[in-house]
Parts: sequence; C-alpha cells; structure tokens
Amino acid sequence: MSLLNRLPPLNALRAFEAVARHLSFARAGQELHVTKAAVAQQVRALEQEVGARLVERSGRGLAPESGAAGAGALTEGFALLAKAARAMREGKGRRFLVINSTPSFAATWLVSRIGKFKARHPETDVLIDANPTDDALESGAADALIRWGAGDFAGLAATLLFKEDVFPVCAPELVAGANPLRSAEDLSRHTLLHLDWNSAHASWPTWPDWLKAAGARHVEARHGVFFNNMAMAIRAAAQGQGVALTSFAIAADELAAGRLVAPFSTSVRTPFGYYFLCRPDEAQSPRIRALREFLVEEAALSAAEPG
Repeated sequence: MSLLNRLPPLNALRAFEAVARHLSFARAGQELHVTKAAVAQQVRALEQEVGARLVERSGRGLAPESGAAGAGALTEGFALLAKAARAMREGKGRRFLVINSTPSFAATWLVSRIGKFKARHPETDVLIDANPTDDALESGAADALIRWGAGDFAGLAATLLFKEDVFPVCAPELVAGANPLRSAEDLSRHTLLHLDWNSAHASWPTWPDWLKAAGARHVEARHGVFFNNMAMAIRAAAQGQGVALTSFAIAADELAAGRLVAPFSTSVRTPFGYYFLCRPDEAQSPRIRALREFLVEEAALSAAEPG
C-alpha cells in the first residue's frame, strides 16, 4: 500500500472530523466524551501523519485549512461505517431498535426500565447506544434519540419526558449524621459535589445558583469534588461522599429506593428537559410509537413516585 493510501489512526480521523464540523476542540470533546486537550493532541498527531496543517488556530477560533476538503468526506465515511456496523449487528434479518441516549440518562434511568419494554414487546430487540452524536438519526445509526434541551430540535419529532428542576441530594446518613442537614447553611460542613458543565448550548444551575435561591450566604460554593458526568456525581452522593445537585430525571430511581434523599425543598427551575426524538416520517411507525408511549408512561410513573 502506498503512503498516500495508508490510513491514519481512526481515532485521529474521528477527532479531526468532529473539530472540523464544530469548529471547536471543546465541543468536539463533548461529542467524543474526551477532554479538549485529548482532541487537540489527536489533531496534532494527524497533522504530523499527513504532513499538512489541517486546522488554523487563532484568537478568533478555529477554521479548517488544507483539511477542509477531506473533512466532508470523513463525515460521509463515518456515516457509512455506522450503517455498516448496524448491518453487522442486524445480521440474518435481526433488526435492533437503537436508542441513542446521553450517558447519564441511560445509566441512571433508561437501563433499569428497558427490560420492561422488552418483556412487553418480546419481538423487538433493543440496543442502547450511550455515545450521543449529532447525526445519529440522519446517518441511520439510531432509530430514536433521548436528548437534553429546551425543546428546540429543528426537523425532528420531539416528545417531552421530564422537565428539569435542580435540587440537592445526599445519602440518608448525612441528613442526621454528625453534621445534620437542617438548613442550607449546614452545607458549609459538607463536601459539595459539582457537575463540571461545559456546553455551548445551555447552562446548568450551579451550587452558587441553588444557594442563592435557598437564601444561604455563608457556604463556600466553589470548592468540593467535580465530575463531568452526572451519573458519577449521583453515585458519589449515594456513597455518602457529599451532597450533589441533580434533577428528578437522573435521581428518580435512587430517591425511590431510599439510597438518596432530598434534604431541602428548594429547587431551581430550568427551561430544559429530556426529550424523546425521532424522524417525523417514522413517528407513527409501530416500533417507534410503542417505544415513545412506553417511555412517556414510565416517566409519568417515576414522577408520581415519592422521593
């Protein structure tokens, strides 16, 4: 194989394709679930491999350089790879119903319920893909998406599952422990668990936001332990490591099981929520309709459970 036809590492190609599409190392990292620095390192490695500058870095942001022509072909190529992978999974006529979900929602809510859907629809095999990509529906890699946002999903059929109200949660033993949680000011004696939110699209309420809403003025709100995934923050809270800010959609099962409690009644309302998304032309197909109706039903049951 000639040097011109030799393929660079796949991870480096994927990183560059995401950067060229988003024109942002940070947003590419969010999509690929790696750090901004890791994306930049992969792009630099690709530039060394191909012997050309692919991305212009400046104070004004990013712009594709000589790699611009290849970026579009890479997008098409990865879409074809996704279709090929799905075809292999669906060998011998077996067709999965693929749900592409955010990792936190999949881990904390969806996984514990999808078995119930399978029992109700034994003829349908389900695949949960917790690697969200912007083009999962367009490329054919997924049949349905679960996404967080304000409901403005252009070109897609959207159904609200949960609205987001953000409030503190912790393990039951912290509430009445050596440093009991009777008021928001008592949080000054506990470790705050933070979500290190990095989104170009929306903002997540932080501890300073919640403490202001609760009227607490003597709590140091900017220290503690930080996570880039809500499921990890929830797990740490359930283990008694501190107090986390979360939403009902993420904490519903832990609250219902008593592994977490909400020590205060104050919550911060957001305009965001979790939505079920599909292609408009497939919204009434039997499999998509069955899944949507099931998830809406389960979301209503969760909301009715005592927390």
